[in-house]
Amino acid sequence: MEMTLRWYGSQYDTVTLKQIRQIPGVTGVISMLYEKLPGEVWEYEEILRLKQEIEAAGLRLSGIESVNVHDAIKVGGPDRDLYIDRYIDSLRNLGRADIHLVCYNFMPVFDWTRTELARVRPDGSTVLAYTQQAIDAVTPETMFESISGDMNGSVMPGWEPERMARIKELFELYRDTDNEALFRNLKYFLERIMPVCDEYDIRMAIHPDDPAWSVFGLPRIITNLENIQRVMKMVDNPHNGVTFCSGSYGTNLKNDLPLMIRSLKGRIHFAHVRNLKFNSQTDFEEASHLSSDGNFDMYEIMKALYETGFDGPIRPDHGRMIWDEVAMPGYGLYDRALGAAYLNGLWEAIEKGSAERRELR
Repeated sequence: MEMTLRWYGSQYDTVTLKQIRQIPGVTGVISMLYEKLPGEVWEYEEILRLKQEIEAAGLRLSGIESVNVHDAIKVGGPDRDLYIDRYIDSLRNLGRADIHLVCYNFMPVFDWTRTELARVRPDGSTVLAYTQQAIDAVTPETMFESISGDMNGSVMPGWEPERMARIKELFELYRDTDNEALFRNLKYFLERIMPVCDEYDIRMAIHPDDPAWSVFGLPRIITNLENIQRVMKMVDNPHNGVTFCSGSYGTNLKNDLPLMIRSLKGRIHFAHVRNLKFNSQTDFEEASHLSSDGNFDMYEIMKALYETGFDGPIRPDHGRMIWDEVAMPGYGLYDRALGAAYLNGLWEAIEKGSAERRELR
């Protein structure tokens, strides 16, 4: 595996490439062209500039997160083929730039959702958190207003703020799109893009919905093992794969994370590994990556990745805000650096333990 860190670019990120380069064991970053709107073509020259900036800092552009999918594709609108053609052009340009991993999601309206950006934990750190009670008490418009106010106008990393002004329009757009329609439209999209993925060896890694249930009545399909296996089977191509995000699948405590990893052997192209602390089944907060700080056995998660031969990029995710750092919620330097070191330590222990067992046979 390759240890990486998400980087939001020199224009937006408080964390620098120089700082990332100094984290032991981190050799790459996952980034994107953040000024690009869904449906716009990623031009080859733009991609190359991003790649060269990262390489000049002694790191590798290990993958893209995300090339966002236009809503017309998700709802199966009359102009979806136009936007799929543009997506294919972007993939072709990424392949020409020797980039072979694209993380994406197929979530309607919202990307991943949290109701608090700075919940204070007992140790004084602040974290992202979610309560279903808070969701049930608001409309989408008022939820966005309350979240923005918590962080002086900032929103959750990965969101597209320009979409928030179109909330009512977007909900109307998805009014007739249920889970089955979303599955059909995802299948159509994947079948269209697989030829260029085959040509340029681009691994498409779909990110799970977060949380792993419907929010505001919107359809959600990438929520459990049954559904993700359905996606793998309906377009049975090795380039059609998964971003295994423990913190997204793990929002549903019924999901057995190590079992899911083993059941998806060969189709996990990218991994986000993080921990959650649950106060109830629908009230959770981000924890440090350490197993004992949350509800997940991080050793077993890493062990399952190792034993299934996972060799793609992996990154720590959604760190706490610690040591008075001011940064994007969940994406500061310090706690994610601790997370990367911890995950590397687990991997080394698993790898050496496996080698010792082989020698004893």
